[in-house]
Amino acid sequence: MASNTSNYKLSVGAANLKYNDILPYKTENEAQTREFLQKVVDVLLDFIKSTNDRNEKILDFHHPEEMQKLLDLRVPDHGVPLQQLVNDCATTLKYQVKTGHPRFFNQLSCGLDLVSMAGEWLTATANTNMFTYEIAPVFILMENVVMTHMREIIGGSWRNGDSILAPGGSISNLYAFLAARHKMFPNYKEKGIATIQGQLVMFTSDQSHYSVKSCASICGLGTDNCVMVPSDENGRMISTELERLVIDRKNKGHIPFFVCATSGTTVLGAFDPINEVADICDKYGMWLHVDAAWGGGLLLSKKYRHPRLSGVERAQSVTWNPHKLMGALLQCSTIHFKEDGLLMSCNQMSADYLFMQDKLYDVKYDTGDKVIQCGRHNDIFKLWLQWRAKGDDGFERHMDRLMELSEYLVKRIREQPDKFYLIMEPEMVNVSFWYIPVRLRNIPHSKHREQELGKMCPVLKARMMQAGTIMVGYQPDDRRPNFFRNIISSAAVTEKDVDFLLNEMDRLGHDL
Repeated sequence: MASNTSNYKLSVGAANLKYNDILPYKTENEAQTREFLQKVVDVLLDFIKSTNDRNEKILDFHHPEEMQKLLDLRVPDHGVPLQQLVNDCATTLKYQVKTGHPRFFNQLSCGLDLVSMAGEWLTATANTNMFTYEIAPVFILMENVVMTHMREIIGGSWRNGDSILAPGGSISNLYAFLAARHKMFPNYKEKGIATIQGQLVMFTSDQSHYSVKSCASICGLGTDNCVMVPSDENGRMISTELERLVIDRKNKGHIPFFVCATSGTTVLGAFDPINEVADICDKYGMWLHVDAAWGGGLLLSKKYRHPRLSGVERAQSVTWNPHKLMGALLQCSTIHFKEDGLLMSCNQMSADYLFMQDKLYDVKYDTGDKVIQCGRHNDIFKLWLQWRAKGDDGFERHMDRLMELSEYLVKRIREQPDKFYLIMEPEMVNVSFWYIPVRLRNIPHSKHREQELGKMCPVLKARMMQAGTIMVGYQPDDRRPNFFRNIISSAAVTEKDVDFLLNEMDRLGHDL
């Protein structure tokens, strides 16, 4: 296993070689180069095996000051031998959290899809930028095909729109904001804030991802002008409150221009009522963006798409992260626009040393001038390869399975009301609940009891990490103290893992 560096001994001929002895690639050391790379692959394959072994811990936890003593993280004056590099790889993975472990329920992005992983390996080897067709011809065409297919899945007239892969959902949401402002004020790009006579205002749910509010800060609106719309008990935006707040800001002379509806909130997994929000956007001339970074995968499920994402085709832009529910490796985030050409119009800088118009091929395939990055990582190959492996029907089965497992968790929680308290019926794979230790059982539920249950969450989470057997996230919200939020987004999870989760929480926490 990756914890034992003695398993990765290089031969005498390779062990003491250094980087400069084999790279740039040298024919005379071909055998040693292959041996070095094969040992690194052995480390990776053993980590994959360990990740999928339920008898292995999810993590070997140490506090930061202890971890510093266990690791040699120095940057040396002189390069270390190849054997030390192999050992470093093994040690690194020994102390890394196994986010692909079937009993890791902590994050929205978890699991280890082997085909997507293989795609990431090949991507790293190709090591190319995604800004022009001339240096990434296959990947650029691949991106066009997959993004078009994703827009077709969104529906309506989206097929002829435009899309791009971005470094995470936060940047995808920023692209939507910039495009919306550019659409309403096309001179802003050159003239700046002087082109706007009045205060721009944006609206989003009080349960939305913080990156939406961050757009107001980054782009000069100020966070006070990102209006947080109240949500109901299940975390969905209240559309009547949205309209009330829009009217209030208009009466103050402000310019409402952008609304973000969330499809799959981070904590509760709630879906805002898109059609109701779209009606208000149409009425007041506002841009509708749907942040489906988390919930977008359900677009692939006939069973679960409606009513959660009904109306998504009415939006002007949609964020959708395949690295979340679909299980593509980090990072893999997409932003889609109904209108073609808007990305280019909004972001184009016409740098003639990269985006010449007299190249030998059709320059419409160059993507670099329509994004705010220059260097852009190739995030498409792993997704394309994964989609080739699964097909639409495979992804549909994957989405349905994750939802069914979450429904099973809800069922098991309900069967043990003395040990667990389900906070609400979930819309997605986010299952929110409290664990009830022995001393708080057989006590009527009340605000005081909630406070006591909330105090237990960080203590029980600490025990989970020290045991290394399960990981589940916890957090408070504006209505309640700390509670557990369990996420099932890994294809490796089974009903037995769900049962183990609940039993292990009780084993670790019954005496709290």
